[in-house]
Amino acid sequence: MARPTDPPRVPARMSATPRFDFSGLNLAQQEAVNYLQGPCLVLAGAGSGKTRVITHKIARLIQAGAAPSRIAAITFTNKAAAEMRERAKGLIGKAAKEVLVCTFHALGVRMLRQDGAALGLKPQFSILDSDDVTSLIKDCGGGLDAAAARQVQWTISLWKNMGLNAATAAAQAADDTERVNARIMALYEERLTAYQSVDFDDLIGLPLKLLQNHAEVREKWQAALGHVLVDEYQDTNATQYELLKLLVGERARFTAVGDDDQSIYGWRGATLDNLKKLPLDFPQLKVVKLEQNYRSTNAILRAANNVIGPNPKLFPKKLFSELGEGEPVRVVDADNEEHEAERVVARIQSLRAGSVVGQAGAQHKEFKDFAVLYRANHQARVFEQALRKAQLPYKVSGGQSFFDRAEIKDLCAWFRLWVNNDDDPAFLRAVTTPKRGIGHQTLQSLGAFAGQYKLSLFEALFSHSLGSVLPARAVGGLHEFGRYVNDLEFRARQTLGQEDAMAFLMDWLKAIDYEKHLYDGEDSEKLAAARWTNVLEFCDWMAKRCGGEIDDTAGVSLASEKKSLIEVAQTISLLSTISEREADQNVVTLSTLHAAKGLEWPHVMLVGVTEGMLPFKLEAEGKDKDAAADDAMLLRLQEERRLMYVGITRAQRSLSVSWTKKRKKGRDMVAARPSRFIAEMALDQATVKEDPREKLKALRAEFAARAATMASGNPA
Repeated sequence: MARPTDPPRVPARMSATPRFDFSGLNLAQQEAVNYLQGPCLVLAGAGSGKTRVITHKIARLIQAGAAPSRIAAITFTNKAAAEMRERAKGLIGKAAKEVLVCTFHALGVRMLRQDGAALGLKPQFSILDSDDVTSLIKDCGGGLDAAAARQVQWTISLWKNMGLNAATAAAQAADDTERVNARIMALYEERLTAYQSVDFDDLIGLPLKLLQNHAEVREKWQAALGHVLVDEYQDTNATQYELLKLLVGERARFTAVGDDDQSIYGWRGATLDNLKKLPLDFPQLKVVKLEQNYRSTNAILRAANNVIGPNPKLFPKKLFSELGEGEPVRVVDADNEEHEAERVVARIQSLRAGSVVGQAGAQHKEFKDFAVLYRANHQARVFEQALRKAQLPYKVSGGQSFFDRAEIKDLCAWFRLWVNNDDDPAFLRAVTTPKRGIGHQTLQSLGAFAGQYKLSLFEALFSHSLGSVLPARAVGGLHEFGRYVNDLEFRARQTLGQEDAMAFLMDWLKAIDYEKHLYDGEDSEKLAAARWTNVLEFCDWMAKRCGGEIDDTAGVSLASEKKSLIEVAQTISLLSTISEREADQNVVTLSTLHAAKGLEWPHVMLVGVTEGMLPFKLEAEGKDKDAAADDAMLLRLQEERRLMYVGITRAQRSLSVSWTKKRKKGRDMVAARPSRFIAEMALDQATVKEDPREKLKALRAEFAARAATMASGNPA
């Protein structure tokens, strides 16, 4: 399929070859960066400098004459894209602004905004968030509860990532449950079409459909993207791989950077088959291995190499480091989870105290140097309690952001609608939250009408022709809502300062009866009260920004002058940057292993490493003895082993792995045994036993450190 081509020609406007600094690259990195002739796979082991390779290859392509605007670097998270963009800017300067650095989904949005009309989409189509999708599926399923709707939502997402639509899913359904889910999917797809909306998975599936069925669009995008670089390639699913193939075409100028040993997202559709297919679909594929690790000591890497050893290898590699042997990896047992948490806290205190009081060769260790990693979110609770008891600051990474809470999203939908009346997802959420007698049948007719005349939903509700598709009562309800939104927008523009903003927000919440909406929607009055408290805190936060009391919180400085509520609402889209800024806080990090991927800390404590947690619940699956079940369990085990490998390779200087002799299972305490992965690390040391003297020594050292710090007048 693929064939090498001549290097890109230097545009006539370039009078001189750009000079970039390529010093510091090792031989393997140089090989990856300098190969420009065709398809390239860079197998980047953990900590081997993959981002450096990608940014330097962008510079090398520009040096070879490629226009920056024809280079695309695609990754999986906005945070990773922002980091890559910043790194590229530091290397190539202003040219970085022209390079397309984005996520797969952001590229999909760009393609659909430009060419989605070929699929019947208007440029202002809406992107529904997870909560919007759950609500739609609940209705399509005839009033499913939230848990059942999320399960159907998950199934539909997997089908879409496999390239299936409702019809193909129904044809391939293996049982009644799948057939019911396929029928719900058909109704769900109809709703999306009527609302001129897409979900997150459609941002990959629809661009693929666009390139498959419309040759002129395919040729346009292949011409626009001269070279495509894909980060975290091992995390791609089947649809993303097909999209990549159509984007690069026969010229096949692309660089895929990934690590088969860090593929941990099979549960959401990522497949290692994409790595297997590359040499088959692109026979000229150049494979470069990055095996030198710049992050961890050899003791840590030896444990990582040993753990991943039993997994089958697509492209064998072995990490090595020039950072020295380092501390031995510690394996610690504990009586139960509470005891394990106490030992983690004692270790943090001991390491910090030793650095503060001046042990020989010790370096100062801050709280942000420590991470506690675990398999599942629920494991965080006991460590939070222990850290609070010891008065150590911490954050829980990978948990729910304040701005992801349903009640905050409700308010933000109204704000977004004031700022941009064409924001259809905001319209759909605001018009139904709280409910105001405007049903889904009315909204479906409105959506079809808006799609026919290429209008936003808000524009469509004021159309003189709307009465031809809706009864007068429904039109009246929509007009009432539209006038109310316009009135709120006008008043928000006039609202200046903290006091006026808070008064306006409270009057508005009272007018829509939002507090009653929360209490009516929750079985627990305590939970409803907590959600209402979140609403009040958010309104207070917004009001303070109107008064100029909060600067630069969302990435936009408001200086100190008063702002209108509408000006503050315009920064809503930047609020997600707040959670990313938490990385700068000097606190201990608690994180799931999945959320920790791509990050690193000097000192890592990998906890709860017991059978049944890591690897996760394989015993139950092993009860089925048929070959298909055995194969599925083997694949699960291999992915869990890769997850352990990811956890180990987050550590830079020291790693502690702990397990408990007993663990909670529901309300009961059950016997536990160490994970098989501990034995696979093949460490040259015995398990570290609990020693009361160790804890006493740590506490004394911590006390001495605090006393010394207080005496110096420089509190930690």
